[in-house]
Amino acid sequence: MSDNGHHTGPVKTPKQLALLSFFSFVVPVFVIIGLVKYVTSDAKPSAGAEQTEQAIAQRLQRVGSVEIRDANRPLREGMAVFTAQCAACHTTGAAGAPKVGDVAAWGSRLGQGYDTLLTHALKGKGAMGAQGGGEFNDLEIGRAVVYMANESGASFPVPQKPAE
Repeated sequence: MSDNGHHTGPVKTPKQLALLSFFSFVVPVFVIIGLVKYVTSDAKPSAGAEQTEQAIAQRLQRVGSVEIRDANRPLREGMAVFTAQCAACHTTGAAGAPKVGDVAAWGSRLGQGYDTLLTHALKGKGAMGAQGGGEFNDLEIGRAVVYMANESGASFPVPQKPAE
């Protein structure tokens, strides 16, 4: 502050005040308008532009489904389940699957026990996907596990349906 009591600052004339006001308020508005134009200028398809039947079907596909099965049907044997579900990989050794009958490949797996093998079969392990919830129930998958393990050197008992 000066000694004469007058306030001094960067704006000394009315012309400077007008320029300061213009650059402080009007220019930012034009900058914002320019940014909005820039962001919204891309050619974007309008809503509903791509209404091909395939696109509609993909958006409307089911998330889940209900399957009704006969709960009283006879349980399938391990060999039948193996042939239908497991043979594609465990006969050829595809994706590192141990071949049925290969005692060396199954040795460390058999040491983990039936419960661990069944868990791996139902939930999946490595390249093998989960087998639970498919065409076969868990007990039938367990029978297939026992079939493969017993053909490869184990002596697991065949799981039976629990008494009701």
